[in-house]
Amino acid sequence: MIEQKQQEIIDEFMGISNWEERYKKIIAIGKEHNDIDDKYKTDENRVKGCQSIVWMFAELDQNGKFVLHADSDAMIVRGLVSLLVKLYTGATPQEVLKSEPHFIKDIGLNEHLSQTRTSGLVAMIKQIKMYALAYSMKR
Repeated sequence: MIEQKQQEIIDEFMGISNWEERYKKIIAIGKEHNDIDDKYKTDENRVKGCQSIVWMFAELDQNGKFVLHADSDAMIVRGLVSLLVKLYTGATPQEVLKSEPHFIKDIGLNEHLSQTRTSGLVAMIKQIKMYALAYSMKR
């Protein structure tokens, strides 16, 4: 399931050759993303290591599937975190732990993000993996 979602993301971006247009696409994805409720925008849910403010939390649905919630105060970061939400929501915690978000490299994001944005993206992925690990240990 995660691999299929990664391929969908890759296909969506590979049709866009211009990086300015890819950035616009990321921002558009962020604009379409549902906000998390303000009650979840707390220091406890803030991702450490991001220059922009990113709030994130995860839960399991009634079927034991990972549900990731996230938001950011920066539009491009909001788009990036929206892609991660799309990728991992609906997977099991074990699937989340086993899967790396290779779409980042495959679409060239790793080469076109600033160092601070890349560090923030790494911090977001690390936080997601920590949530998945915690939930996998509860089962």
